[in-house]
Amino acid sequence: MKLMIINGPNLNLLGKREPEVYGNTTFEDYFGKLKQKFPKVQLEYYQSNIEGELIQKIQEVGFDYDGIILNAAAYTHTSVGIGDAIKAVTTPVIEVHISNTHQREEYRHVSYISPVAKGVILGFGLQSYDLAIQSFLG
Repeated sequence: MKLMIINGPNLNLLGKREPEVYGNTTFEDYFGKLKQKFPKVQLEYYQSNIEGELIQKIQEVGFDYDGIILNAAAYTHTSVGIGDAIKAVTTPVIEVHISNTHQREEYRHVSYISPVAKGVILGFGLQSYDLAIQSFLG
């Protein structure tokens, strides 16, 4: 099984950014733990703060991978382009969020990803990624 995790803007600051919301662990540290926990899954990770680069990565892997785990971060609530990219590829996408976006600001209640995603996992901290991987394993 080959899965790509794609993280959007400001997620490169995990471990430093708003620890009361996002915790104290960097994504790189957590990614290492995911690779240990799921040794039979080929996990890859990509992060960008730039919307077009996220779209490019979805298009790049969206026909050859078994799944994409996408945390589009703030672009979740603004990017029609990312939603269109997901519709254009054949690889299923699971939308994830570290926080429960429905408990936050009103503008975070809208997602352009959810309507085109296979599923949505939010509010379980970094474990949201773990749950998304498990969803692909059956």
